[in-house]
Amino acid sequence: SVVLLVSIFVPITFLPPSLHIKTTYNPCPAHSQPWQVFLTYGAGYRWCGGSLINDRWVISAAHCYKTKRGCIADSLGQKGQEEGTEQHIQVEKAIRYPGYDARTTDNDFMLIKLSQPVTFNAFDCLVSGWGNTRTSGVEYPDKLQCLKLPILSSSACQTSYPGRITKNMFCAGYIEGGKDSCQGDSGGPLVCNGKLSGVVSWGAGCAQKNKPGVYTTVCNYHSWIQEVLANN
Repeated sequence: SVVLLVSIFVPITFLPPSLHIKTTYNPCPAHSQPWQVFLTYGAGYRWCGGSLINDRWVISAAHCYKTKRGCIADSLGQKGQEEGTEQHIQVEKAIRYPGYDARTTDNDFMLIKLSQPVTFNAFDCLVSGWGNTRTSGVEYPDKLQCLKLPILSSSACQTSYPGRITKNMFCAGYIEGGKDSCQGDSGGPLVCNGKLSGVVSWGAGCAQKNKPGVYTTVCNYHSWIQEVLANN
């Protein structure tokens, strides 16, 4: 069966040996490439890489297509060893771009759908703003403030706010409290790995225990953003 290993925290990119690449790669810092995926089959033979674009879809190259499906989401550690962050997920389908030409390798593009969502492990993102810096009382800073926050699992987010978290929301912060975005930060950015991932939205107070900040999931609005920009 074909296995897809979705590398949530994989520092090394595995590429097909037929590709012409420089051999001067340096090991990536641990957990720095949470979107990294590699494809494998049989007893774990790796043949291609890929990139997560959301919790169910992966982008890869069309020449990596295999007729048999089966699949697994997994991550290996800094030195190619399992480190506890790996996930194994079956592939539901692989769809090559219709214009792919195997002879010329033109349009070498493919989408892979996973049979179940990937659970994104906690990793630090950066929220910034001029919002209130006090958990009680009010104090607004003159200088822009920045704070590193971990992304929380969907289950932890739902537990913090039962019945209130939709597919367009996610939580970031510390369950124990103490650090958080606050009033005045609303609308500001949460940046993960250099990408705008969230918009500061709401929460119960600021930096309260078991009440992390809630953010709007930017990637869910990609098509709408493109449409508005194109028409205006």
